[in-house]
Parts: sequence; structure tokens; C-alpha cells
Amino acid sequence: MRLMDDDNKAGSSKARRAPLTENPNDAISRKLQALYSSLEQEAIPDRFLDLLEKLDEVEQASGAGTGEVSPNTRR
Repeated sequence: MRLMDDDNKAGSSKARRAPLTENPNDAISRKLQALYSSLEQEAIPDRFLDLLEKLDEVEQASGAGTGEVSPNTRR
């Protein structure tokens, strides 16, 4: 049988735990900010840059870059 005083003993894991003083979401927020910051520092893959360049070429050829509406574009 477990007594309520068991949690207060010096060897108890609950007695050794420090009380939570900050919001748990703060720790998650800091970790996510660090992750996103490291991702911002990474170079954009050449394959992705090539795809963006091809998209720009298609848009310019279709007149999308000049403000004209393509006949296939819905309004």
C-alpha cells in the first residue's frame, strides 16, 4: 500500500522535480524558432530554382507577367 508521504521522501522522483515556472509552450516555441532559423540559412536546391525559372519563362510566354489574362485563366 502506498502512503501519501511516499511522494515527499528525499529519494522520491516527485520530490526531486523542480516546479514548472514557465509555460510549456514557451519551450516549444523556442525550439520551433531555432528550427525555422536554421532552415532559413539553408540554400535553395538547384532543382527547385530550375523549376521556378521554368515557371517564370512559361508565365512570360503566356503574357501572365504583363497583366494580360490568358484565355485559359478563369476570373
